[in-house]
Amino acid sequence: MKLLYTLLFAFFISCSTEPEDEPELFDCTGLTEVELWGEVYDIESTTEISLNNQGLTGSIPPEIGCLTKLIHLMLFSNQLSGEIPVEIGRLTNLIALWLYWNELTGEIPPEIGNLTNLISLSLYANQLTEEIPVEIGNLTNLTSLTLYSNQLTGEIPQEVCDLIESNNLNMSVITSGNNLIPCE
Repeated sequence: MKLLYTLLFAFFISCSTEPEDEPELFDCTGLTEVELWGEVYDIESTTEISLNNQGLTGSIPPEIGCLTKLIHLMLFSNQLSGEIPVEIGRLTNLIALWLYWNELTGEIPPEIGNLTNLISLSLYANQLTEEIPVEIGNLTNLTSLTLYSNQLTGEIPQEVCDLIESNNLNMSVITSGNNLIPCE
């Protein structure tokens, strides 16, 4: 009987834990404002953050994902480091996401594919690695996609190639300074 209880306990524990590959998102429940880089932003009314060339350091806080009314997020020309938080995928009203000329590392989070209103995605001149996520192919409104001067590798996914072709995007500002196999 003791063995049965032990097995049942182990079963319930294994069922109640989240898979390790699923990142735990920052919980915005109950928040009305967030503090980012020493400034307080109202969740309901903030539509733009433009902190380019401000000497910002450290990582982009996951709290950024609480600002779901954002239309423009411009953090270029700083010294931001670390990975792009997956919470960025909550900012579905964004039309411009400019994180270029920083020191961002890691992969481009696939959650960026949730930002289907994006017109401009600029992540160039960072230290981003891995492959371009297939989810970027979801960004059918893009008129500008700049990923050059990173450390991206691999073949550009067919969905992204289709987007590049259909939106007449410039291939060289995607592949230059990376180790990418361009679309055929």
